Amino acid sequence: MQIETAHSPNHDERREEIDMLVLHYTGMEDGESALAHMCNPEAKVSAHYMIWEDGRITRLVDEGRRAWHAGVASWQGDCDLNSRSIGIEIVNGGHNVPLDDGSPPPYAEAQIHALILLSKRTISRYGIPQTRIVGHSDIAPDRKDDPGEHFPWARLAAEGIGLYPEADEDADGTSVLPGDRGMLVDSLQRSLIAIGYGLEATGEFDEATAHAVNAFQRRFLPQRLGRHGDALTLAHIAKVQAAFSGVSSGSSTSSG
Repeated sequence: MQIETAHSPNHDERREEIDMLVLHYTGMEDGESALAHMCNPEAKVSAHYMIWEDGRITRLVDEGRRAWHAGVASWQGDCDLNSRSIGIEIVNGGHNVPLDDGSPPPYAEAQIHALILLSKRTISRYGIPQTRIVGHSDIAPDRKDDPGEHFPWARLAAEGIGLYPEADEDADGTSVLPGDRGMLVDSLQRSLIAIGYGLEATGEFDEATAHAVNAFQRRFLPQRLGRHGDALTLAHIAKVQAAFSGVSSGSSTSSG
């Protein structure tokens, strides 16, 4: 695995030990534009690595430094995720530069192969738990969509990178919708919190809950994206919670 170097000035000192991996798409027209943006001191944005469509990897910030990629975010009760994470940007226009049919462009085979190699090295080097391998939309569901519902999370999980329990094909039960209140909503919120989403258990299906459900679907149940808390989504949230709870903080095994 060969890694090129481009120096971004957008970094500072870490305040925590590394225990997370955060994946992004660049969301720009091309890799050159993304690289220029992350190397612009006025942008105040960076990442540790960027992976091009042809599989090339460029290091922008030394792993020992705090790159500025996560922004205002939280996961499993932690904030300042820049201090405790390695950030990888994958060149892909995503929702910002969609295809003619409005869908996000697919990821190139070469860059997913490179991502798998880089992620495995990172997980091994820092002992990153499987429950702390996340997308930007997981840690900032109210403002980010990347790496998108088209990202191959299942394939990464098969390689030992993150958890991705298979969803049941159908599920019976009650759905919950924005504005609903009660014990079922409270249970939904507590399950999302247990997985890692930054949320409060209010018992009301408020805007923050809608964002968290949307982020969950984008990551774990993309075929149900936008269906709020339907019965299948509620069942799968419980399934993912159980998978996350079954993994110790130091484990590096996958659930495919």
